[in-house]
Amino acid sequence: MPDRRMRGLRDLMRPPARGTEREVAPEHSMDPRHGENGAPSRPSVIDNAIYVDGRRVDSPPSLSGALAALRARPGSMGWIGLYRPAEAEMLRVADEFGLHELAVEDAIVAHQRPKADRYGETLFVVLRAARYLDSPEKVEFGELHVFVGPDFVLTVRHSEAPDLGKVRRRMETDPELLRQGPQAVLYAILDAVVDGYAPVVAGLQKDIDEIEVQVFGGDPAAPRRIYALSREVIEFQRATRPLLDMLNGLIAGSPKYGVDGELQRYLRDVADHAITVVERVDNFRQMLQDILIVNSTLVSQAQNEEMKNVTQASYAQSEEVKRISSWAAILFAPTLVGTIYGMNFTHMPELGWVFGYPFAVALMAAVCGTLYLVFKRRDWL
Repeated sequence: MPDRRMRGLRDLMRPPARGTEREVAPEHSMDPRHGENGAPSRPSVIDNAIYVDGRRVDSPPSLSGALAALRARPGSMGWIGLYRPAEAEMLRVADEFGLHELAVEDAIVAHQRPKADRYGETLFVVLRAARYLDSPEKVEFGELHVFVGPDFVLTVRHSEAPDLGKVRRRMETDPELLRQGPQAVLYAILDAVVDGYAPVVAGLQKDIDEIEVQVFGGDPAAPRRIYALSREVIEFQRATRPLLDMLNGLIAGSPKYGVDGELQRYLRDVADHAITVVERVDNFRQMLQDILIVNSTLVSQAQNEEMKNVTQASYAQSEEVKRISSWAAILFAPTLVGTIYGMNFTHMPELGWVFGYPFAVALMAAVCGTLYLVFKRRDWL
């Protein structure tokens, strides 16, 4: 490692002077989750193995032991697996294996997009793994950093997924593949991450099918679930879409860096699977947008139908009020006449008239009949 890089790493390891604080990396400052508590503490070295001719020959207990074993066995390969290592430990690993300070900073900070950067003889790869959790029906995303050197592979996980133990066991049962060195390990990790997307795609498809049932069933909770699922799909796109350019770059650079032809075919197969996943995820996003539009349309239709029912009820009520008002007016006329002539004053016109009673009854009938005809003509009755 050049002296400048060594000095830079030592400066990072040196504690800040009193009264000063180390500048926060941009990735941290832009991430609202910065400062959250991580997973429960556990040993950062998950597995530490030395391979010769595709077979494990040693499992050093420490990182310094792994480096010593690599130097003692020419032609061997080391595969070191770390899980959320402390910053100081990660810097020691970088110092021992000659990792570039920019790649080390990305591995410490995390929250990186999928990419592949080459620093001299070391390839630095960032992958975003995903797994579908059945019980809460949500997608959990993880991050994996892989340093691929001429004779070593260093993996740094920041989440439970992917399960690299399965990848290691698979490789150890296939010495012919493992014999091809660090590039074969990188292929196996890429293959495991991309294959891990399949259950996530199936889970998201199931969720979308359930949302369609909710939408057409008029469930008021559907829009909230659509929004939550849209966020997961967007995050899934961010995890998968950059893979295409990264895999194409690795395939294009394979002849330059002496990657075996069979491995190149394997990488192309991984790229094909990644394209399928990306296309499905893009379709999911479009489907969710369409479902949201359909939901908005159905909600509008339901509101219009409700307004129509309210209007019809108001109209029917108005018709009833008109009928009641009409009959009240009709009945008011004889009541008025009867009330006036029922007061029995001594000096009232027609009290002594022989035809006074028939005239009063006829007057009441005439007024009632006239009002009935008027209201009937106006469709109030």
